[in-house]
Amino acid sequence: MSDAPISGPTNPAPTRLSWAKIARRIRVPLSFVFAVAYVWLAKPSALSLAVGMPVAALGLALRAAAAGHVRKDRELTTSGPYAYTRNPLYFGSLLIGLGFAVAARSIWILAGLLALLLAIYWPLIRAEERYLREHFSGYDEYANRVPRMFPRLRVSSPHASGHGAFSRELYLRHREYRALLGALMVTAILVAKMLFRGRI
Repeated sequence: MSDAPISGPTNPAPTRLSWAKIARRIRVPLSFVFAVAYVWLAKPSALSLAVGMPVAALGLALRAAAAGHVRKDRELTTSGPYAYTRNPLYFGSLLIGLGFAVAARSIWILAGLLALLLAIYWPLIRAEERYLREHFSGYDEYANRVPRMFPRLRVSSPHASGHGAFSRELYLRHREYRALLGALMVTAILVAKMLFRGRI
């Protein structure tokens, strides 16, 4: 996909940004806005925390495992979680979001999460697929074997698992531990809010 401006014979038109590029730029500010709304709207209970937090923990574990395998822009990663889903980082984020939405007990938070996924993260996934297809010749064959998002329970072929074990160095380089720290912080806020509401 070209980012060059389209020029006519007399009046050159300005460069147009694709929605995927806009989404990439605004996802961090939107995440902060969503976090503030999340804390404000959350009405956690002991039951909602007990149901939601294991789902979020599963998402964190999946993201951690994926971060220890992926070598961005250097090779097509097909090992570890990438043998079961092409987007384990995004799928892990989905599980984290769903877990915290359940823990918060708010339909508005769930609706906001779904809107973020559809409007921001889905275009990013499609844009990244185009990039991988252009830069790695084996991507089409990999995409035919491994689902885009929801993982299969088994590897589709003897060669689908790729090569390479989990790398702690890669995990630290990608700073995936920040997701764990953020989740612990949000969990502490939910517990505090539950206890505070119980005393009103």
